[in-house]
Amino acid sequence: MNNLKNFLFTSESVSEGHPDKVSDRISDMVVDTYLSADPYSRVACETLTTTNKVVLAGEVRGPNIDKDELILKVRDCIKDIGYDQEGFTWKDATRIESHLHLQSADIAMGVDSSGNKDEGAGDQGIMFGYACDETDVLMPAPIHYSHQILKKMAQDRKSGKLKDIEPDSKSQVTFEYVDGKPVKVKSVVISSQHSKDINQKNVRELLRPYMLNSIPKEFMEDFKDENFYVNPTGNFVIGGPDGDCGLTGRKIIVDTYGGAAPHGGGAFSGKDPTKVDRSAAYAARYLAKNIVASKITDKCLIQLAYAIGVSKPLSIYVNLFDKDVEKNKFISDKINENFDLSPRGIREMLELNKPIYEKTAAYGHFGRAPEKDGAFSWEKTDKISVFSK
Repeated sequence: MNNLKNFLFTSESVSEGHPDKVSDRISDMVVDTYLSADPYSRVACETLTTTNKVVLAGEVRGPNIDKDELILKVRDCIKDIGYDQEGFTWKDATRIESHLHLQSADIAMGVDSSGNKDEGAGDQGIMFGYACDETDVLMPAPIHYSHQILKKMAQDRKSGKLKDIEPDSKSQVTFEYVDGKPVKVKSVVISSQHSKDINQKNVRELLRPYMLNSIPKEFMEDFKDENFYVNPTGNFVIGGPDGDCGLTGRKIIVDTYGGAAPHGGGAFSGKDPTKVDRSAAYAARYLAKNIVASKITDKCLIQLAYAIGVSKPLSIYVNLFDKDVEKNKFISDKINENFDLSPRGIREMLELNKPIYEKTAAYGHFGRAPEKDGAFSWEKTDKISVFSK
């Protein structure tokens, strides 16, 4: 973390039509399909997208899902995102291959519970959770507003309100921080695929309202239009998987905190909730968010570490960024007393064995509103009382 008090900080987001996000969406659709049929399915699915081609690979354990059913659902994902272009379409011109196979018996043996052995972590690894009071959803401001720009663009594009803008887009927001707090926006970048019928001046005017409607006015009072960059390289007609190959799990910083906090390295999409890459990162965010929501600190970082086949975390690290040793110990003790951070404990606490993952694949896994079907349960602030001194 940056120890400076005054600095500029930038985060980026990418839209659901970005080739890597198309891959994430498809991989999470596969997870949801298996969990819908059996909530204890095991899935590790990777997706590659390129010009008129989608390839699924990985391992599964659970019900027998017909390959043709999965392929139809892949086409539904592509159609919902909005791709029907010459180089990438939901129609038959795009070939879809599935190479999913049974889970490794060696991995299953290490992870499964048996006898007196509790279910172990699906892999070794370190996961981080973070929260801060910069926004009402307790997320860092740069990543939060980067997401909002693209989310609003996608909503209007799909409804027909925003015309001539295609699915592949990126945003980037730079904030000036004074005394460690965001005070104003210094620059905004939006790059978006567009139809061949409009020029860059048209694109700029189409996208300007999304910047202005996504970022609170108090941050934009001194903003200079010369610091609004739209498609800086010029034309952006060829985009999506036709313009650049997409892979699952290549946008992990977009998925989390925009670089404002460390990341353990593991991706989320395509993994069922026995994989601690996903579930423990959600649990760490849940802890950090409830700690900050309790008002005991204005930001919090949690790290959890696991070993494959071992149930309990090897370590739990807490940083409240205020050098208050007694407070830090208080928080650590409360976590140990009140939360079961084994893979099974996390899944039960957050009710993760549900088909809730496809909607996480774009616009961040954090800073979202908890939903009735159980999606984004890790964003609840129902444990504030645990941390209130």
